[in-house]
Amino acid sequence: MSDHESLRQTRDIGLGFWITGCVLLVLMPLLNVLPAEDSWLHLSDFSLNRFGKFLAFAILALGLDLIWGYTGVLSLGQGVFFGLGAYCMGMHMMLTIGKESVYGSDLPDFMVWNQVKELPLFWKPFYSFPAAVLGAIFVPTLFALVFGFLAFRSRIKGVYFAIITQALALVAWLVFNRNETNLGGTNGLTDFKQLLGFRLSDAGTQRALYVLTVICHALGFPSHPNLDGFNDYCWQVEVPDDGGFVLVRASM
Repeated sequence: MSDHESLRQTRDIGLGFWITGCVLLVLMPLLNVLPAEDSWLHLSDFSLNRFGKFLAFAILALGLDLIWGYTGVLSLGQGVFFGLGAYCMGMHMMLTIGKESVYGSDLPDFMVWNQVKELPLFWKPFYSFPAAVLGAIFVPTLFALVFGFLAFRSRIKGVYFAIITQALALVAWLVFNRNETNLGGTNGLTDFKQLLGFRLSDAGTQRALYVLTVICHALGFPSHPNLDGFNDYCWQVEVPDDGGFVLVRASM
């Protein structure tokens, strides 16, 4: 590809990024607020909330595309790391339900149902919202660091790495499904009421969470290495090869 074609491709990608960002970040919330509910231009609260879920899973897709599409490492357990971060925030939101729970207890409903008398020690830090945010970032990061170190140090690659990550997903599912782990069992963490004092049932709260999701997605998109030339951000990663480790460097 010539320099001219590369420059044009980069410009087209950048233009598409900003157009899509404006539609998602500005136009869709406005269509939810301004048009009358009986107007064909009106975007319902349900539809906006659904788009927010799509974008949240699109962040997971970016991570999968990064590890598979760029480094060539197929991970079938990428959802495990995504879920670990989600559980950290979900645990905080469960603890904020308080007396609004079905059983009127400070403990989450599933703990009352399982006859847990005291909040487990590993739940207590998640009373704090900052601790939950930090947990959502660092718990999956540390878990991935340990898993990746053990896997790549053993020179596991190709289909064998894919099988191991698939087994990892199964193990995580079995662990989280057990009532003894006090993580919600088969029902998971449900019936959230509020976040930072804002009711999740309010349209304004859902709209704000949608905007926050768009912003988080936008922050992750420009750092994607397939967007060559989009910015000046550089990173590097080592992947195993027959002769040792190959240093992969992305400059954008």
